[in-house]
Amino acid sequence: MPSKTLTTQSPWLQRFMAWVHERFALPNALLFFILYSTTAVISRHIMQLRPLLHAYDLLGAIVTWSFFLTLRILDEHKDYAGDCKYHPERVLQQGLITLANLRWVALLCILMQLGFVLLYDVHGHILVAWSIMALWTVLMTREFFIADWLTRHLTWYAISHMLVMPLIVFWLAQMAVPGIPLHKALVTLMALAFVSGFSFEITRKTKGPEEEQQGVDSYSSLLGTPLATQVIMGLASLMMLLQSILLRELLPQSRPSILVLFIVSWAMVLRQLNRYRKNPSSTERKANEKAVALNMLMGYGVIMVICLTAHGS
Repeated sequence: MPSKTLTTQSPWLQRFMAWVHERFALPNALLFFILYSTTAVISRHIMQLRPLLHAYDLLGAIVTWSFFLTLRILDEHKDYAGDCKYHPERVLQQGLITLANLRWVALLCILMQLGFVLLYDVHGHILVAWSIMALWTVLMTREFFIADWLTRHLTWYAISHMLVMPLIVFWLAQMAVPGIPLHKALVTLMALAFVSGFSFEITRKTKGPEEEQQGVDSYSSLLGTPLATQVIMGLASLMMLLQSILLRELLPQSRPSILVLFIVSWAMVLRQLNRYRKNPSSTERKANEKAVALNMLMGYGVIMVICLTAHGS
């Protein structure tokens, strides 16, 4: 239901789903599910375990989604004052959903994550990985106690926040295979998650001229549209390189022709970014986000499917 038709008297679930649609769209869950599934498949491939996918991986994917939802809720708290000033039209800022409501949802998500630990963690490996990731998340929420400095250095802000992505992948790997060591392929996957997240973050904050607001930082205003676009192109190229390296580490005998899939996906991203560079706008910015997200899905998905088919899982 559109938020314009809602009031504070509307059913709570309708108001909450309006917030979800606006700030944590359900279709994005596909990326989180693919991230968990790919990590699980790669982790079991590394440890030579079969099958590469289990029925309980559906629960693992839902738990993964719950953590990203927790991150979104923490961001809503951190950015609340600024969003009230610059985005008063949002569901939360209108009072249709409150921060207290979201805290209860976050608590439920955390209980779900800890419940997975109780069900499947025998020696504490999952709990340790979750705790490290949770500690970094808390530091992110507190802006590492240097909020003013990070506000003035947007690139370092993004780097510090995207460093949670390797920690998330390590946690997911422990969920799939408790006790898995830091194999080089797992480290490469962690690096790919960092670069992918960094790429999407910069893409999301590289805006069309009509979207720019005084007081709201963006990479297009900080770097200028041409340079910001080149940075995203560079990150997309690094993503393709890491995807290729990861595939060779996992399956050294894989056919080189498979790399064509990565190249085609990369070329489509560069084509779209070039369109945005020539004609920056809100429409092209949204197309950038879709292109980068699809490139991420393609990279993770192709590697997962190739591992599965190579072992008949």
